[in-house]
Amino acid sequence: MASDARVGLVHRLRLWAIGRLRRSRFLPSGMPDKLTDEDRLGRAFEQQVMLYFPTMRDSLYQLRPWYHALKALDQVHPLVCVFKDSRTARLVRDETGLDCVTLARYGQLDEILSLSQVKLALYVNHDPINFESLRFTSLVHVYLGHGDSDKGVSVSNQVKAYDFCFLAGQAAADRTAAAVMLYDAAARSVLIGQPQLDGVAPVAPSPSADGRRTVLYAPTWEASQPSVSYGSLETHGVALVRALSGTHRVVYRPHPLNGVIRASYAAADAAVRALADRVDTTVPLEQSFADADLLVTDVSAVTLNWLPTGKPLLVTTPTVPYPPSALMDVVPQLGPGDDVAAIVAEHLTTDPTRDARQSLVEHYLGDPAPGVATTRFIAACDDAMALRDREWAARRAAGATGP
Repeated sequence: MASDARVGLVHRLRLWAIGRLRRSRFLPSGMPDKLTDEDRLGRAFEQQVMLYFPTMRDSLYQLRPWYHALKALDQVHPLVCVFKDSRTARLVRDETGLDCVTLARYGQLDEILSLSQVKLALYVNHDPINFESLRFTSLVHVYLGHGDSDKGVSVSNQVKAYDFCFLAGQAAADRTAAAVMLYDAAARSVLIGQPQLDGVAPVAPSPSADGRRTVLYAPTWEASQPSVSYGSLETHGVALVRALSGTHRVVYRPHPLNGVIRASYAAADAAVRALADRVDTTVPLEQSFADADLLVTDVSAVTLNWLPTGKPLLVTTPTVPYPPSALMDVVPQLGPGDDVAAIVAEHLTTDPTRDARQSLVEHYLGDPAPGVATTRFIAACDDAMALRDREWAARRAAGATGP
């Protein structure tokens, strides 16, 4: 009995210590604090749409572009956002005004969904923890993603876990059909355009005070998978900025995950920061775009976000293979040993690929007219919930039971 008492005391002390750590400033930002909103337990969600985002604050770059579309959806179909980290939930709540709930354990979500009439679950990434939500069979599960690109990682066998994938343009559907085996991409893909672009208000450019043209360098990160490591910081970064310094204003926009895998990539990031005229870490992407006359980037979603600007674009030559790409067939590639200053000057003067790039806007982004993509997003959510209701009614009529 004394031994049992000691075990119980140790267990209580352990839980107390974990709770204190989760509430302290010493908990790493990459670890969910799992501080459940206790007042929401045992109560049904009033909403019929749920966004599931189990990742941390450093992944909010994946969610923030969807704020405008999600708030528009919330006006038609109220939305609840579910997190595992209360710090992330607090930020999103403050930034959007949406209903944000932190649930630490799978069982808590199970209990609440069993009481609720949620019909649709949305996801903006492929985090493995999504499967805690994906197991629920009474919901339609839709993958939104957080940007379209020609990266190999943009297509994944994980799409099979979702009922539908809402994609931007035909390029994304073609990419999925070509890459994912035993998957009916045409039936499971819904083309909606990019609602993320609808939330971008016109921004006035801030030109260089000394009249220099502005080059925006916005490389991607090193990636957690060597096969899709398209980042150019180590191969191009310092040489590129040095080649342009003085004759051009260089604005550097670092990826928020630079250096999380390789210390050498973090060092390259620090070196480029030290050389650039401006480093945009808190400046909105649309401001970086407005201020730039030309973009140098890697194989990434930034290329597609830039396309509607109509301004010149150069893409660094990756060191690993990339999937077939209509855009990369058109846009000049910048190799590590190329004369950067001369190439940039040529494209700022003549922009020889402008017409070819413009012909690809709809192929990649759908109809770019303001508001069209958001309208299609809401309509696609309507259709998914209606399909769920018809399926649910048919199963009930056939005598099916269960969740």
